[in-house]
Amino acid sequence: MKITVVGTGYVGLVSGACLAEMGNDVLCLDLDPNKIKILKDGGIPIHEPGLDKVVERNVAAGRLHFTTDVEEAVRFGTIQFIAVGTPPDEDGSADLKYVLAAARNIGRLMTDYKVIIDKSTVPVGTADKVRAAVAEELAKRGLDLEYSVVSNPEFLKEGAAVEDFMKPDRIVVGAEDERAIYMMRALYAPFQRNHDKLVVMDVRSAELTKYAANAMLATRISFMNELALLAEKLGADIELVRQGIGSDPRIGYHFLYAGCGYGGSCFPKDVKALIKSGADAGQDLKVLNAVEAANDAQKLVLVEKIVKQFGEDLSGKRFAVWGLAFKPNTDDMREATSRVVIDELFKRGATVSAYDPVAMAESKRIFGDEPRLAYATNPMNALEGADALVIVTEWKEFRSPDFARIKAVLRSPVIFDGRNLYDPAMPRAAGLTYMPIGRP
Repeated sequence: MKITVVGTGYVGLVSGACLAEMGNDVLCLDLDPNKIKILKDGGIPIHEPGLDKVVERNVAAGRLHFTTDVEEAVRFGTIQFIAVGTPPDEDGSADLKYVLAAARNIGRLMTDYKVIIDKSTVPVGTADKVRAAVAEELAKRGLDLEYSVVSNPEFLKEGAAVEDFMKPDRIVVGAEDERAIYMMRALYAPFQRNHDKLVVMDVRSAELTKYAANAMLATRISFMNELALLAEKLGADIELVRQGIGSDPRIGYHFLYAGCGYGGSCFPKDVKALIKSGADAGQDLKVLNAVEAANDAQKLVLVEKIVKQFGEDLSGKRFAVWGLAFKPNTDDMREATSRVVIDELFKRGATVSAYDPVAMAESKRIFGDEPRLAYATNPMNALEGADALVIVTEWKEFRSPDFARIKAVLRSPVIFDGRNLYDPAMPRAAGLTYMPIGRP
């Protein structure tokens, strides 16, 4: 199949590369010439494990191409994926200007049948707006061309996006005409040879499914975080509670880890957008409002523990921060807890020495030439001259540190662990004061 993918971010580039991997001819469009130059020069503009090899292999095979030429992109693919950003607007709603601009370009330039697929995370009713935008552009040209609009939400985890696309647990397709459904079945057949994973539904239900999935996962996280705060006050251990309730098959173990709050490009934005959709429809989503409030509060828990230990005035104090990305295996710092923690430490007069395996370049872009923020070449170097260690991201390389060395280097032998990486007995046996989340 000939496929155009509009957008080369996490969703667009992963989708395009993985579709090319299955033998399709894929053209990825981005209006950012710097991104396209990086891709044409053999680089990758995002950090996603394994993606570089897939892109390299399919570019070499002549199946994956990149362009900034909108007309070329519309002409190229019968299937047109829209995988552009939908950043939160000031009122929390998803900003659809990039999605609708892509739709208008398709309507303005198409000359034959197109299947237009909303891959971006978009609120319910977006497919109707895309359909109307295409129809309006065709009407301006005096043309009556056939086209289909499909909702095909992505369920990709940053850090595991390639595997998620290649081995999906479900493929949601919202479509209302048989021709489009047939083409979607053909497109995804190579990804589900073991058994049929395609779930076909109406477009609006597909749009809501994506938001519902992310909102449910965010709810589990915030629920466990609130229980963790209660566990601390009651003298219980949230890790043991997690094991106890996770063993119930109706609940399961996924997304039950207590910590210092969720971030990233999806959960915060999608929860806000769903709350806004509810408000627009006259439905107050009380649970999701609580989820959002709980997560905002959870991002301050580490700072509260630090203040309790060292006092409100942190002038002259230096803190080592392990982890800047919102989660491991990505350099994404959107809505990352590290940003809140670092800002709050700055407000109280502290300085920070940070280390992250891949996100330090992104941190430099965000914080600029901030003199109070230094970067270390490895985790142990970050501890030099620091009063305490603050763990914000659960990178694997942080899981088995030399606790005796940590104690020897830190001015005050204290670890604030926002991800509960360790059995509390281990750092405490080394003489460290260990402060996790929700553990006695």
